[in-house]
Amino acid sequence: MSPVIKKKGEKFTLPGKYLLFILTIVCVSLLVVTYATDAFNRPLNYIVNYIVVPYENGIAAIGSAIRDRKDELVNIRDLMSENAELRNKINELEEENTRLMQDKYELSTLRNLMELDEAYESYEKTGARIIYKDSGNWFSTFIINKGSNDGIKLDMNVIAGNGLVGRISMVGPDFSRVTSIISDVSHVSGMVLSTSDNLIVSGSLELIDEGVVSFSQLIDEEDKVGEGDKVVTSNISDKFMPGLLIGYISKISNDTNNLTKSGYIIPAVDFKHLEEVLIITDIKRQITDEDIEEAESNEIQ
Repeated sequence: MSPVIKKKGEKFTLPGKYLLFILTIVCVSLLVVTYATDAFNRPLNYIVNYIVVPYENGIAAIGSAIRDRKDELVNIRDLMSENAELRNKINELEEENTRLMQDKYELSTLRNLMELDEAYESYEKTGARIIYKDSGNWFSTFIINKGSNDGIKLDMNVIAGNGLVGRISMVGPDFSRVTSIISDVSHVSGMVLSTSDNLIVSGSLELIDEGVVSFSQLIDEEDKVGEGDKVVTSNISDKFMPGLLIGYISKISNDTNNLTKSGYIIPAVDFKHLEEVLIITDIKRQITDEDIEEAESNEIQ
């Protein structure tokens, strides 16, 4: 057998079977050394303790922070959803409360009108709603939702609350205007209920800011009229039915002529808050000169 001659420049190569054998011997040796001694434990423990463990701890801390943040976001989302539901519930309750308050107010208004209707049961009446009023705080003149189509006529009396509001001063087909007793142009023939003494009640938008209207031409020779006395419409009023409550005397004083008295009356009606009114459909019949002449003529005959 001739020897293998290595040519110049040719690289040395180890056959694969020998390389595999050598690697096997090395691996087995390392296994034996690892299990038999702690030669590799200390370096590996060092590497694990100073490199791997901090890295794992960092990963764990980041994972924990992410998990906590996720839980916070979930809680925030739940809270926002719950808050939205509570807001919707509050809005529903507020709307329901508003409806209940309005129903209660309307019920109270209707009850007051019913009581007023019973107080003046001798008069025929119909109800109406206020649909417009002049600017300002007071219902000095306003429009109601009934007119000639509903049988409303000029000078019909209007009442609300506890007494007299005013009279119909203009009539349209489906609306009417009411001029109240607090208007500057209003003058009502009144009577002190306890003494039957007559007086004139005059409206004043300046005085109503103080909650009163004025009266004058009261003849009280025996000084029987005092504060708190009721004032109603008199029998001699030309436009108002008798016995309608106007208000209560709050102040009374002697005039300079020492013959008459004047003062102030607190109206029985709250002229700042009106929504519903009653219209007395009876109209006070006016006695004319012709009626008197006819009566005199009949008497002579």
